[in-house]
Amino acid sequence: MAGSENSTTQGFPDPLGAVDPCDVRDVYAMQADLAAGRWSSEQWVRHCLLRIDAMDRPQGPGRPGLGSVMELNPDALALARQCDQERAGQEGVNRLGPLHGVPVLLKDNIATADAMATTAGSLALEGLKAHGEAPLVRRLRAAGAVILGKTNLSEWANFRSTRSTSGWSSRGGQTRNPHVLSRSPSGSSSGSAVAVAAGFCALAVGTETDGSITSPANLCGVVGLKPTLGMVSRSGIIPIAASQDTAGPMTRHVRDAAVLLQAMAAEDPDDPATHGLGARAELLRRLTDLHADALQGARLGVIRSALPMQPFVCEQFERALQVLRSQGAVVVEGLELPQRSLYGPWEITLMLHEFKEGLNRYLQVWQPDAPVRNLGELVDWNVRNARRVMPFFGQELFERAQATQGLQAPEYLEAVQALHRAVRQEGLDALFAQHRLDAVVAPSGSLAWPIDPLLGDHYGGGGISSPFAVAGYPHITVPMGVVAGLPCGLSFGALAWHDDRVLNLAYAWEQATAARVPPRALQGLDSQEWGT
Repeated sequence: MAGSENSTTQGFPDPLGAVDPCDVRDVYAMQADLAAGRWSSEQWVRHCLLRIDAMDRPQGPGRPGLGSVMELNPDALALARQCDQERAGQEGVNRLGPLHGVPVLLKDNIATADAMATTAGSLALEGLKAHGEAPLVRRLRAAGAVILGKTNLSEWANFRSTRSTSGWSSRGGQTRNPHVLSRSPSGSSSGSAVAVAAGFCALAVGTETDGSITSPANLCGVVGLKPTLGMVSRSGIIPIAASQDTAGPMTRHVRDAAVLLQAMAAEDPDDPATHGLGARAELLRRLTDLHADALQGARLGVIRSALPMQPFVCEQFERALQVLRSQGAVVVEGLELPQRSLYGPWEITLMLHEFKEGLNRYLQVWQPDAPVRNLGELVDWNVRNARRVMPFFGQELFERAQATQGLQAPEYLEAVQALHRAVRQEGLDALFAQHRLDAVVAPSGSLAWPIDPLLGDHYGGGGISSPFAVAGYPHITVPMGVVAGLPCGLSFGALAWHDDRVLNLAYAWEQATAARVPPRALQGLDSQEWGT
């Protein structure tokens, strides 16, 4: 983990104390504290750095550390001091950006124009800086955010192998679940979810093609929002599939997710999916207009086919439905979403074709200095360096993608049309119209499974990430409760450009239940609780 000036945190007392203030206070409250002079941005950033140093790095036998932060921004403290100087020169906070002085971590597949590399967790890109900065990062800087560093991820956003281990990358090693360290954090935005849960930052940004924000948020007990495709520019993000890729917020509080999404959302002339977003000013304004009574009268479709193969999670969901009804929601039973067994082959066909096209273009434009210039060269590089980059699983998805024949191939065009028809038109669009739904509700997935680098992930099923990812529609997960010490989440999904709706429903649930719990592995337990 790199960082020059940030190493000066060693030996300093934590300026905000051992308990993370963001655990119970959202960004609005923290901003008010900054404005009142209760602490400074520099103190806040130093607090985050001290927590990372104490909990993220290995602490000796039996205490491996969380492994969530790939690289620290060596300029983070200087940027925080600059924010403090700017704040001191203002009579009030209204002229400052909504994230002014707020420490934010980014997934290591998002390009930054600073001292940090952008690698997707791969040693093939180790040390390489991007030629430019992702528009979403420019938006965050304009909002005043302090970019604290980059987080670990499932290498290449979990699109190298079907037998991969979530949270592992050849550059960053294994990220661990902060609730039980022998358990998986899921992925591919593993580090972002873990860092938020552990209080290493106020906010984090993840990316998702199918489940990569919502699944780790679910397993780590935080809020994760996959927004409508086109809310956030995809430019400068190492891609998988342009039809489904998006960045999104990962936070401890729903309001923070709304603020972060609002800061990132903007039209980008280089990203066709965002074109027309400038005309949706009212939608962007409503993102942070949250109401605790939003469940009153909301029609929520229950998706029981999304229940995981874990009875205790199902029981937790039944209790959640009782709460939703008590808050005035109209719960509509007997509904089904499109089954992944039917559209899954089309989705993988789309991903394989778009990955080859997108990665080749990314390497040419954003990282032309890389030792690999295209997917074919990356496959060869991995073979030559197999002991370092493929000690546990291979690259069969890379090899299948390399064999595709471009975006005019008949099988690709057929997959695009079939997915649009089955998942959008005849699936979600028809379901919402027929039952006059505001959203669907379901468990976000299974509990965290044991980390198994030899056999890969052991996902317990459930969740609604796939249809909403394929459709490009918004999907949020919010903490629902804890089962056997492991968090489980509640999902709300809606139609396109109703991001404000899922945020409001999740916010109302959060205010009614306060279901999120801090990670128990960070609460001074002995080394036996950490696992290896």
